[in-house]
Amino acid sequence: MNDQHSTPAILLLEDGTVFTGVAAGAIGTTCGEICFNTGMTGYQEIFTDPSYFGQILVTTNAHIGNYGIKNSEVESESIKISGLVCKNFNYEDYSRQIADRSIQDYFEAEGLVGIARIDTRQVVRHIRDKGAMNAIISSETTDVDVLREKLSHHPRMEGLELASKVTTQDAYTLEANSGADFKIAALDFGIKKSILKNFVSRGCTVKVFPARTSFDELKSWEPDGYFLSNGPGDPGSMDYAVDTVKRILGEDKPLFGICLGHQLLARAVDISTYKMHNGHRGINHPVLNLESGKGEITSQNHGFGVSPEAIEENKDSVSITHRNLNDDTIEGIRVKNKKAYSVQYHPEASPGPHDASYLFDQFIELMKNSKVAVTSTH
Repeated sequence: MNDQHSTPAILLLEDGTVFTGVAAGAIGTTCGEICFNTGMTGYQEIFTDPSYFGQILVTTNAHIGNYGIKNSEVESESIKISGLVCKNFNYEDYSRQIADRSIQDYFEAEGLVGIARIDTRQVVRHIRDKGAMNAIISSETTDVDVLREKLSHHPRMEGLELASKVTTQDAYTLEANSGADFKIAALDFGIKKSILKNFVSRGCTVKVFPARTSFDELKSWEPDGYFLSNGPGDPGSMDYAVDTVKRILGEDKPLFGICLGHQLLARAVDISTYKMHNGHRGINHPVLNLESGKGEITSQNHGFGVSPEAIEENKDSVSITHRNLNDDTIEGIRVKNKKAYSVQYHPEASPGPHDASYLFDQFIELMKNSKVAVTSTH
């Protein structure tokens, strides 16, 4: 039997609440903002989603690791969560024959610290009521005073610029399998591989640029459209990206943003963002498309939102395209008189339903019409 099964571990929340369990994954200590995901599957895609960088994840599904780890089913090159809190952790055993290894081997190889045998319903109810806060997991010490001191020095998520920590260091290009119809310049704030696959499968060549790439460098590649990716951190700390988005809007080529990209597009047209009470994370969030009247079940992962009050004050420049049916928050916007739109959720659905894949098709259509318009004026 693995020693981790009986190694005691502590989860301490910023407000002093303590939960006791056993170690899962690597032995160690880790801090982050605690959040919860309500998805029933897709844990590996969630672990590797760069939007989770800096966060300790609580999974509401009772069993984690039960179908093992498949090396190809990742959204980035490494685990991005800071730690894991779960109820049942399948250390060695898994059911899927095509899996490459156990979740315990995976976490140990990546140095990921977790805690299991926790009443996750109690944890989720607590942070749902109290709101987002920092937390610390340790299987090195159970001394709460020591952990409280360590946690007190961990920075809050508000004001943190994290995209620079997860972005690519060098630009790279993904080619369409056969002749590419369109070129997309993608700003990587923490991009997911599944987003890129959605573009490439639709006949696009995508060049992925580091987060702080200048507009002039993006433009010099002569793309047909621009994409603003998902990613972690506070959009209010990313003036460099907002300035770039403003210049992209000035060129008036098609622009599509997802998640953090949605928030940056909003800030580029003077719509403010705010820290949510505890955000949206899961694969079953209902959203209403106000343009089509259709409902969508969506995959989400965000702790910041776009201010509805700010949109009301700027409704001459922005229209709301999607709203969350649980809490009426803003899920999509379109910039008036520009070829620019964005959504707060993850239409690439990894993991999650495929209700929103049409958003990629819309972007292709926008680039096609834009090309035709340019050709007809010459």
